[in-house]
This record gives sequence, structure tokens and C-alpha cells, in this order.
Amino acid sequence: VQLQAFGAGLVQPGGFLRLSCAASGFTLDRYAIGWFRQAPGKEREGVSCVSNSDGSTYYTTSVKGRFTISRDNVKNTVYLQMNSLKPEDTAVYYCAADRRESVILGTYYSGSYYYTVDYWGQGTLVTVSS
Repeated sequence: VQLQAFGAGLVQPGGFLRLSCAASGFTLDRYAIGWFRQAPGKEREGVSCVSNSDGSTYYTTSVKGRFTISRDNVKNTVYLQMNSLKPEDTAVYYCAADRRESVILGTYYSGSYYYTVDYWGQGTLVTVSS
């Protein structure tokens, strides 16, 4: 049972990248999913998340209109499409899954349940630079 994040890369400002969060051993559509990132010298922050109850999506202000979170239940994968990338998007990106939507949202908004999240994927590095 594991969660894996894919899609690391170096991209120029204004470019795009798609991150994937794939699960093995469990079904992602039963889980709330969050994407988080941690830039050098900074704390981990919530980027986006998707509900497992009604499909609601959430985006931090700095990525609204540029990033899109989506599910592919056939592939048991959640994606984070990142467009119009900026140097300040440079970070290690992590995905997280928990059957309790409140845990993902609490972690997304305040990091409250960081250590109780069911699954964390390993980080994947996104570098935005010319």
C-alpha cells in the first residue's frame, strides 16, 4: 500500500507541468486528496485539495486560475495540472490521501493533522527557472 507522486521537472517561467499522485493497494476515489509543497527554507503549505464527498476543490490564492486538481478513477490517480508557472512555484510537491476529508482540509489550511494523514507520497521536485 503506497502513494507515489510523479512529474518532477525543470520548466521555464510561463510553462506547464502535470504532477500525478498514484495509489497502489487502495482506491483513491474514496479518499480526500491534497497537494502540498515545500520551498527551500519555508514551511510546507497546502496548494490544492479535492473532496471525497462532493468533489469540491480548493486552491490556495497564489495558484488560483493556474493550477487544476482532477481525478482519474480508472487510473486510480489524481493530477495537478500546473500552468503559467512562476519561479515562486519552485518547491518539492507532495500528495496526501486520507479517508477523512476533515484531516486533509485541516492539514491544507493549517497543517493541523500533518502527522495523522493516512498516506503521504514521496516528494517530487518542480523547478521553475529560465
